Amino acid sequence: MLLEPAARNTAPAIAAAAFYTLEHYGDEAILLVLPADHHLADDSEWQQAVTQGVIQAEQNHLVTFGIKATAPETAYGYIVPGAAVADSTAAYRIKQFTEKPSAAAAAALLSSGNVYWNSGIFMFKASVLLQQLQIFRPDIYLQCQKALARPQPDLDFIRLDQAEFKQCPAESIDYAVMEHTKAAVVVPIASPWSDLGSWSSLWQLSEKDQRGNVHLGQVVQHNSTNNFVYAEAGLVATVGLTDTVVIQTKDAVLVAAKDQVQQVKAIVQQLKTEGDTAYQVHRQVYRPWGNYDVIEQGRGYQVKRIRVLPGESLSLQSHQHRAEHWVVVAGTAKVTIDGTEQLLQANQSIYIPQHCVHALANPSKDVLELIEVQTGDYIDEDDIVRYQDRYGRV
Repeated sequence: MLLEPAARNTAPAIAAAAFYTLEHYGDEAILLVLPADHHLADDSEWQQAVTQGVIQAEQNHLVTFGIKATAPETAYGYIVPGAAVADSTAAYRIKQFTEKPSAAAAAALLSSGNVYWNSGIFMFKASVLLQQLQIFRPDIYLQCQKALARPQPDLDFIRLDQAEFKQCPAESIDYAVMEHTKAAVVVPIASPWSDLGSWSSLWQLSEKDQRGNVHLGQVVQHNSTNNFVYAEAGLVATVGLTDTVVIQTKDAVLVAAKDQVQQVKAIVQQLKTEGDTAYQVHRQVYRPWGNYDVIEQGRGYQVKRIRVLPGESLSLQSHQHRAEHWVVVAGTAKVTIDGTEQLLQANQSIYIPQHCVHALANPSKDVLELIEVQTGDYIDEDDIVRYQDRYGRV
């Protein structure tokens, strides 16, 4: 697994994968590029499309998979096919790409009767993709090559060089290559498809109750119809609600009209503009050793629930501005404070004064759970001085 140190869209991500594949598996190796959040309802139709994609990729074509357009959707890109590829009845040259058209343009494309949605799924030889990328976007090619020249192993992951990758332009594979190359072909997928691009998409795909509602978690709906309600952190009740999406997580609550839910992007942009970190800082944070959940915080204090996986450990560290009190809830904790080690079991606790060099480890085969109470005049995560860390963090 290759880890990107920064978001740079799909062209750099695919290029990095292609460079790695080319180095380890050779010129003939084929990549199947799949977004993580698609739903394909018919496995057999999908498998047939992939089989046809392999045939085309072996002939040095860059394959994109198309979904037969059935409505004038403005959230999808469109592909107009041209002539059939020689010796094939299941692949076509690409006559035109149209990226997320207006409603009128989408309706015009649909009326032509022969147009596909761009699924965002691709297949090609790593070597061929890189050849085309070098022609059309040599800047992306070069930066990704540099980023992979100095990889940083991290357990089961490979981290791309941060400085080099951050200099790479952010660009989609569609704009960088597919809309320019003469080697592109489209292979239709007959399976029903959704890009799961919104909560309303999940509502459409999910099993509904007699009033058209979908609910996950602790939800009670009264006199409500056609809603999608997700409750992660407690009871959510609706009364007299129609065609609405309600998403409750530990961090925030979203309430949106089902046909406008994609405009949540505007909320994210507003938070960015106002300097509010809520769009990127979450209550539950995952680390190589496990995770923690910020369950309460206020001026001068913060309370976390910490879970340490079996055999894992936090870094040897100290804090300049805060003290900590640990209460073990379950499992066994090996605690080191200024060179002295001790084991703590459930219902036992320990105090870590400010400036003390300390570490926490889970020596058992069970998950360690504890409550951490931080107190001090500064309790942000950057108040950590690390002396040793098995994960290579500084």
